[in-house]
Amino acid sequence: MSTIPVNNKRIINGWAMYDWANSVYALVIATAIFPPYYNYVTSSNGHKVSIFGHWLDNSAIYFFSISLSFLIVAFLSPILSALADSIGNKKPFMQFFCWLGSLSCMSMFFFDKSNISLGIALIILAGIGFSGSIVFYNAYLPEIASEDQQDKVSAKGFGMGYFGSSLLLVFCLLLILHPTWFGLQKNLFGYDSFPVRFSFLLTGLWWLGFAQITFRRLPSTPINYEHVHAGVIKSGYAALHDVLKQLRNTPILKRFLIAFFFYSMGVQTVMYVASTFGSKEIKLAQDQLILTMLIIQYIGVGGAFLFAWLSKKIGNFKSLTLAVVLWIFICFGAYFVYSAIPFLILGGCVGLVMGGIQSLSRSTYSKLLPETENHASFFSFFDVSEKLAITLGTFSFGFIDEWTGSMRNSIVVLIAYFVVGIIILGNILWKVHKSK
Repeated sequence: MSTIPVNNKRIINGWAMYDWANSVYALVIATAIFPPYYNYVTSSNGHKVSIFGHWLDNSAIYFFSISLSFLIVAFLSPILSALADSIGNKKPFMQFFCWLGSLSCMSMFFFDKSNISLGIALIILAGIGFSGSIVFYNAYLPEIASEDQQDKVSAKGFGMGYFGSSLLLVFCLLLILHPTWFGLQKNLFGYDSFPVRFSFLLTGLWWLGFAQITFRRLPSTPINYEHVHAGVIKSGYAALHDVLKQLRNTPILKRFLIAFFFYSMGVQTVMYVASTFGSKEIKLAQDQLILTMLIIQYIGVGGAFLFAWLSKKIGNFKSLTLAVVLWIFICFGAYFVYSAIPFLILGGCVGLVMGGIQSLSRSTYSKLLPETENHASFFSFFDVSEKLAITLGTFSFGFIDEWTGSMRNSIVVLIAYFVVGIIILGNILWKVHKSK
């Protein structure tokens, strides 16, 4: 049995602080600053990058790199979760990936036009660190919060993540737009890129520093090394197979996971491609892109709590269905956006549903779990589903961009993913209604 106190305020605040810590990667690195900087660094040769002797569009390479990082975590997650279940302590694994991700972000300080391959390698490693730590972070939720509190606690984590990361982004924005305010002068440290690269260093330091609060407050359960055996790799995938078998006896949970997989291909892909889309398709300046991401972050805080409140009023599945419908309209809008103001407005709409659907998806899954002590294995299955969704979503987006020469055509595929998701959610609502 878990020895972690349930609904302990200090533990919950410490757990939520990891969202505050690691969300700067999702915002500063994956969304706001790194993509346009990468686009600038790789803008020579007609925005083409040579990979293994083949010249590909630079944005497609970026999307493929994101896909690869999540694919690696999808394969590693079952092994890591089996180890966590075997030794009874998830914290060391969470710490390892935190260090990997944060140090990779710090190392991006050295990424410039002379070492494009380094930047691509670091974005892959940072993605592995980010998504790897989330596997174990999410698995703590059903252990620290009772079922009736999980929507609220999950929303608190996302809310803190959105707010904290936006604070660092504001500072980085000022550093980039007004370097002289911070004592930086022209030709000092490479005036054109130093503020941007310094932002990457700050991101890694922020992530690693604030994560220490989480690691101090999350209890360490007893470690049972004698349970670790040579067959742990096999047992990891066997655990996923066991989860899959249990899903047959929990049809609502099974349908939810399928719906989650499809709409996550849309939601998560939007998060990783929005900045690149704005930079290349709409030709927005970096300050306009960062302003859009700030709008998404601040509205996202309210969106997470709004959907937590809405779930209490109309239920989780109706709230999720509403969120997916809104995502479909957002994608339709994005296809026809060609200027800055509509893009900013669209960013506000994304913020409203981004935090809500992510927070509610995590808490809905947690509440649907059967009685079990192997939370790491169940959340491994959840995270593998999400990582594969991101892998397929970003890969298909990049493939269509490379094939057709336009990211607008890729949006059509995202709409299709959302449509499939809403059809399955509708089926769940019908089944639930019929069973009453």
